[in-house]
Amino acid sequence: MQFFANLVLVVQLLSALAIIGLVLVQHGKGADMGASFGSGASGSLFGATGSANFLSRSTAVAATLFFGCTLGLAFLANGRSATSSADSVLDRAAVVAPAPAASGAAAIPGAAVVPATPASPAASAAAK
Repeated sequence: MQFFANLVLVVQLLSALAIIGLVLVQHGKGADMGASFGSGASGSLFGATGSANFLSRSTAVAATLFFGCTLGLAFLANGRSATSSADSVLDRAAVVAPAPAASGAAAIPGAAVVPATPASPAASAAAK
C-alpha cells in the first residue's frame, strides 16, 4: 500500500512539472501578431497551428493526470486514517487528570512525594 502511495505521489510530481513546462512553452494570445509579420511559425514541426493544438492537448492530459493523482492520494490518506483509529480526535472524550489528594502520599500507598514547586537552583546550591 505504501509503494502504491509513493508511486502515485511520483506521478503527481512529474505531471505537475510537465504542466509547468508546457504552460511556459506555449505562446500567449499576443504571439499570433508576431507570426503575421514573418516569425516563421508556419515552418515549424507541427505547422502554423499544430503546435498550439499539441501543447494544449498535452497540457490537458497532464492536468487530468495531476487531478486524478490528487484524488487518489486523498483517497489513500482517508483510508489510512480510518484504519489507524476508529474515531476522530474530536470524538474522543477529554481525559481529566484526577485531583491531587490533600494529604499527599498518604492517599496512595507506595507513591513518591513530589514537591508542589520545584526547587530553585540557588536553593540547591545553598544546600550543598
